[in-house]
Amino acid sequence: MKWIIFFCIQIPLFVFSQTNFEKGQKLFKEGKFTSAQPFFENYLKDNTSNLQTIEYLGDIHGNLKNWDKALFYYNQLKKIKPTEANYYYKYGGVLGMKAKESNAFLALKMIGDVKAAFEKAIQLNPKHIEARWALIEIYLQLPGIVGGSERKANGYSNELFQLSPVDGYLSKGRIAEYFERYKEAEKQYKLAFELGHSKVTFQKLYNLYLNKLKDNDKASKLKIEFEKYN
Repeated sequence: MKWIIFFCIQIPLFVFSQTNFEKGQKLFKEGKFTSAQPFFENYLKDNTSNLQTIEYLGDIHGNLKNWDKALFYYNQLKKIKPTEANYYYKYGGVLGMKAKESNAFLALKMIGDVKAAFEKAIQLNPKHIEARWALIEIYLQLPGIVGGSERKANGYSNELFQLSPVDGYLSKGRIAEYFERYKEAEKQYKLAFELGHSKVTFQKLYNLYLNKLKDNDKASKLKIEFEKYN
């Protein structure tokens, strides 16, 4: 009889904790991050190593721009499961945002850790596309004197091309656009659009026509072509 009583006592606790998680998850998917936070925090009290809950809390604080709190949760994830590439990617992303909002001296101190996090993500998952995109942006935006390098950005772009030709063309277009080589950017974005016909490939080329090349005619024709596929 005692085990039956014990089992019955545990059921409400289990149901309650599950409800906390499910409520938090629902609110998170609706973009209600502040409302979702206490539900995940309550669930975590009884499930201290639940990776999904910790990740949700990291994501919440990242979305709310609470960089230090987000880093705390992502760092926990890395410690619990150091083989998961996405945890390093998210950690690097948040650290990069913190660096961006810091003064130049602090930002320079952090940038090595940012790059290391993205590189670790690629080491753990050689097919990690987002980490390569992040490294391309770092090498484009950093001044050469502190580690910026078009050559290194192109290196990661070439790797992207091997994994996903569309991302490869888009990244080559991004590099060309950054250095104001707009005709080359147009060529690369067109190749990406012709291959993917996605909203992303359309938007990159469309924005280039409107904002950089100032060619409304090409922008209009592109929009008509895109709408045929969508």
